[in-house]
Amino acid sequence: MKPAIHPPYEPVVFRDKAGGFAFLTRSTRTGDPGKTVEWEDGRTYPVIDVEISSASHPFYTGTARVLDTAGRVERFEKRYGRRDDRGEGTPGAAP
Repeated sequence: MKPAIHPPYEPVVFRDKAGGFAFLTRSTRTGDPGKTVEWEDGRTYPVIDVEISSASHPFYTGTARVLDTAGRVERFEKRYGRRDDRGEGTPGAAP
């Protein structure tokens, strides 16, 4: 690697505020100014707070909702009407 062109790659703790989950990794991002946390090994590391991680994201936790897309399309067409091939349509009227 060329010297003096790469950002520093140092240990940092990412903390999920929603899930109460934290993990220690290495990153080129520095921690938020003035925020540090004492880790399990007794050392103090900079911390970066994130809004969502795999510990709180619905896809990974299994709480994801399945959307009824067919019903949503039908409700939209019922409300606003369906367009014909020329791009014209009658609002409120279904074909």
